Amino acid sequence: MSDPIKKQSRYMPGLDGLRALALFGVISYHFGFEFAPGGFLGVSIFFVLSGYLITDILASQWRNYGRLDLKDFWYRRFRRLLPAMFTMLVIVVAWITIFDHSRLPSVRKDVIGAAAYISNWQFIVQDVSYFESFGPPSPLGHMWSLAVEEQFYLLWPLILLVGLYLFPRRGQMFYFIMVLAGISALTMALIYEPGTDPSRVYFGTDTRVFSLLIGSALAIVWPSYKRPSTTSPMVRIWLDMTGTAALLVVLYMMWSTDRYNVDLYQGGMFILSLAAAVVIAVLAHPASLLGKIIGMKPLRWIGIRSYGIYLWHYPILILTSPNGSPIDNSVLRTSLQITASIVLASLSWKYIEKPIKQGAIKKLWQKTRHPQWRLDRISLKSMVISCTTLFMIGIFCAGMMTSVSEASKHDNASSFAGTVMPPEETFTTPETKAPETQIKHDPGKNTTKPPSHNEKTSNKTTSSEATDPVSGSSITAIGDSVLLGVAPYLEKQLPGISIDAVVGRQMAQAGELIPDLQARGKLNGGTVIIALGTNGAFSSEKLESLLDSLSPAEQVILVNTKVPRDWERNVNTMLSEISRKYPNTTLVDWHAASKDHPEYFRPDRVHLEQEGAAAYSSLVVSAVKK
Repeated sequence: MSDPIKKQSRYMPGLDGLRALALFGVISYHFGFEFAPGGFLGVSIFFVLSGYLITDILASQWRNYGRLDLKDFWYRRFRRLLPAMFTMLVIVVAWITIFDHSRLPSVRKDVIGAAAYISNWQFIVQDVSYFESFGPPSPLGHMWSLAVEEQFYLLWPLILLVGLYLFPRRGQMFYFIMVLAGISALTMALIYEPGTDPSRVYFGTDTRVFSLLIGSALAIVWPSYKRPSTTSPMVRIWLDMTGTAALLVVLYMMWSTDRYNVDLYQGGMFILSLAAAVVIAVLAHPASLLGKIIGMKPLRWIGIRSYGIYLWHYPILILTSPNGSPIDNSVLRTSLQITASIVLASLSWKYIEKPIKQGAIKKLWQKTRHPQWRLDRISLKSMVISCTTLFMIGIFCAGMMTSVSEASKHDNASSFAGTVMPPEETFTTPETKAPETQIKHDPGKNTTKPPSHNEKTSNKTTSSEATDPVSGSSITAIGDSVLLGVAPYLEKQLPGISIDAVVGRQMAQAGELIPDLQARGKLNGGTVIIALGTNGAFSSEKLESLLDSLSPAEQVILVNTKVPRDWERNVNTMLSEISRKYPNTTLVDWHAASKDHPEYFRPDRVHLEQEGAAAYSSLVVSAVKK
């Protein structure tokens, strides 16, 4: 997210307006607004914008001076980005140190990753999910995109310098950059595995840099300095029609795109970036009417402060929402959170970003070195600000230097930055041990009599009571941590059942178990129970492929999910629709059976208390008997 005003290029207000639109999309996605399921694509717009503006500056240096002043360029980038970011980090850590000390061990890691601009690779290495996060997520989970941009800022000037020497002609340079962009987009398509969590390709610099490069290629063939302020009416009409059409494509994708859409990672984001580049090209033209509309003062005001709003909105959302999730937020709470984000960003812009951008640090340094400067001449206002700053930095340091033993103790009880299965990582019961893959028969421990259920059924859904033991020797259950908690109850009612339950398992991983089931003869005439979907959505192709491989089984039981996350509806709808296509498949509607029973669930509203585990088991056993 670059400066709204560039020293070596003219100011283009339409681009700040586009920043505001991109920011609306990102905030809408993070706050869970249903009208913008693809709001996360706003980050791609930021990337294209940054690529265009940064390359426009560098190309202008090359054109005017025949060289790139890399030292000056990097200094300006750090001066623009670091002060506001470090202010946010200090306040977030101070807040957590005072009000939620148990979260410090995980947040400390995120602070280091954010300060080093490696958050995206940190999340990849630690298997963090952007899309399938249980609470409480990290308040710094949004820093991955700034890491991608800063890595680009560090490396791109060097690559561009080589390219300018090798390809001195504008057309050659354009093709060179687009080839690099194509390689990045192809890398995304090849690495992405349909039906699995897409966070690896979403976070990766290698798989996201094509958006920045597309903006860079545009800056080579459409530099801001060459756009005439006047043009013919036909050219102006053509510009505005083209820009409007491209903007509608961008907005439509943000309004309609599902984050699990396979096409999105196999060319969809590339198309979105191209459409964003077209919009930028039109907005950068001074004769464009669309540029004047998008550059209206309210949008421009937000766009200029978009960096600060982006920095602040996510920590505020996570730290002031129940369990760090906006799902249960009221309209009033959401309004206050967004207002607080804008207010803090405005203060950051007025008192930190803009003064530092205009040389406040240098002026302060010169003032303190003046022979007549004395400490007793500092104003009361300056003294209060200085003391408050030092106090906050002190709390920040205290929070960051928590003892290793305390960090180790808390690490086992805290979840990291929106991982795929944070609550599952800490989930254990007296009857189960999370590290075990196969749950061994352990009769009678802490079981309770299953309560009766009178819920109505539909299609092949069943929810009747089942308590009499039935032989489970030919039954295999495959699931995640929810099934881990239910395992003792199933073993009580289905003696001999084989349960394969792993923390964090995805539906896409279930297919890996089929060869072993076939080798052990579990499919021919047996029953297979699939209890997956807690940890994220999956593609219809993955589910159909799994059910096709289970066709030799006499009975396949699919259990839908009750999870307070936005993929719940996607998972349950898909299970319901696809189960109808397979005559040997029965759907157990755990979602309906548990809907009005909050007492079934632990505080995370996913994992089960004993009463809930007994009810879940009873529901599944009823389906087995039928």
